[in-house]
Amino acid sequence: MRLHSRAEIIRLACMYGRYGYRMVAGLMCNAGWQLATPDRVRRIWREEGLKVPDQQKPRGRLWLNDGSCLRLRPEHRNHVWNYDFVLIRDAYGRKIRMLTMIDEFSRTCLDIYCARRIGADEVIAQLANAMIAHGIPEYIRSDNVLN
Repeated sequence: MRLHSRAEIIRLACMYGRYGYRMVAGLMCNAGWQLATPDRVRRIWREEGLKVPDQQKPRGRLWLNDGSCLRLRPEHRNHVWNYDFVLIRDAYGRKIRMLTMIDEFSRTCLDIYCARRIGADEVIAQLANAMIAHGIPEYIRSDNVLN
């Protein structure tokens, strides 16, 4: 493979960051590069020190899949609060729902509310109680959609 094919491999690796050498070889074959076999692309891939970056955990991501929003990192107390629902079962097999609220910076539990059913009114009431007790946060994060 010639020098300009090396540049094409580097260009494709930069353009498609999560693709490995096999996918890059496939892209090059589809584009008409006749000598772009996976073995040759792999050799150049290693010579250039190209690597596929480790996949990030979904919780640690700083972006959404469409790239539209940055995830806010907490910088101080009452900057970002998070609330979530946890489901457990009692001894009789019935569901008990828990609404948990934490301060993401200090990782302190602000409130845990347990009930058989938790609706939007209860969530708003518990958030208001937590704000009275701990102060008003700048941002509140939830991954749930209330019906």
